Amino acid sequence: MTVSTSPLSAAATSPHRAPDGLWFGKDLSTPDPISEEAIARAVELMRTGRLHRYGEQGSGYPEPSLLEQDYAAYVGSKYCVAVNSCGAAMFIALKALGVKAGDKVLTNSFTLAPVPGAIAHVGAQPVLLETRPDDYTTDLDDLALKLATSGAKVFLLSHMRGHITDLQAVRGLCDRHGVALVEDCAHTMGAKWNGRHTGTWGLVGCYSAQTYKHINSGEGGLLVTDDDDLAAQAILMSGCYMMYEQHILRPSNAVFERWKYVTPNFSMRMSNLAAALLRPQIGMLARRGKTWNHIYAMLETQLQKVPGISVPQRPPQEEFIASSIQFSLAMESAQIWVFLQECELRGLYIKWFGGQEPKAFTSNYAHWHYITEKPVLTHSMAVMKQLLDLRTPLSLTEADCELIGQIVVAAAAIAAQRI
Repeated sequence: MTVSTSPLSAAATSPHRAPDGLWFGKDLSTPDPISEEAIARAVELMRTGRLHRYGEQGSGYPEPSLLEQDYAAYVGSKYCVAVNSCGAAMFIALKALGVKAGDKVLTNSFTLAPVPGAIAHVGAQPVLLETRPDDYTTDLDDLALKLATSGAKVFLLSHMRGHITDLQAVRGLCDRHGVALVEDCAHTMGAKWNGRHTGTWGLVGCYSAQTYKHINSGEGGLLVTDDDDLAAQAILMSGCYMMYEQHILRPSNAVFERWKYVTPNFSMRMSNLAAALLRPQIGMLARRGKTWNHIYAMLETQLQKVPGISVPQRPPQEEFIASSIQFSLAMESAQIWVFLQECELRGLYIKWFGGQEPKAFTSNYAHWHYITEKPVLTHSMAVMKQLLDLRTPLSLTEADCELIGQIVVAAAAIAAQRI
């Protein structure tokens, strides 16, 4: 049987609905509105025309510098550099750490395309690590093996979809082998491991402000570090035009003297407008986190009622913020395809990491053909083939979660009959 890669895109809007009458139809990609405070500041900026990240004259600090100060205080970092995407933050982190063309960089096999993309951007080769089936995090035994044998000097660890690998264990392994740890925290802004923010366990942490993340400027990224030389390079690479004194958080001029003539300007700094939209949202993270986790708990209760579905384990050290939920469905690919069709027939869009082709924000390492050296990752591919993904907008209600559960039960029952 030939298995297609995704449900029919028209299914959710088709007038031919399921005979059981179940219909969800809410757009799960709907973000929270931008606050009135942020809108007012953005309008004020537009009236001045000062949307660029620096000004040659004038008093005060630009919006990205104020955002950097706010965010560094929030996570407890010495420095923060605001850039135009989390992908840019990862690229700059790798460049600042001295990663060169042909180098190897360790990274997850379960991650999003911009993570290996950042490695490819510096000309390096990703070395993929196995994924654990019980919690979708990096297999520490495989990490220990490849730290010792790969020759990589950097581990770009992605907390994919908010699932946090044991960061104390990871940091210990990296330190033992002299490997720098960079954290991709695109899905863990505000989350912690053992009381300490993700992004602060390694040399560099990278965060996202894309619309579907925890704070929203459409696109944007934040890089944090406590290292003077990494911070200076990040400021220069992001495109400061030697106006680094417009950064509130910056190393001394003596540090910049070491780097300013040898560091390229990649023009990746965040704009004034994006920073203005983000600053008020930092104070909303705690409230949003509680709401997201409440929604997650309601959906987890519903999903655990369904035969064949397992929801990942969450260790007590993990203080997560769940802006989405993932689960495994113990069925063959052809049956999962039927399950997805039946869900979409009822207005519920669920994504699948095991499809033959990449779709939108969902892909797996088998789709990234530019990675020329791929190990056989038996456990990872087994995980991907059954891994499903559901966005959890803040607007979801208890009734919505119950309806999602009913649809998943109905779709799984029909899929189970297809052999």
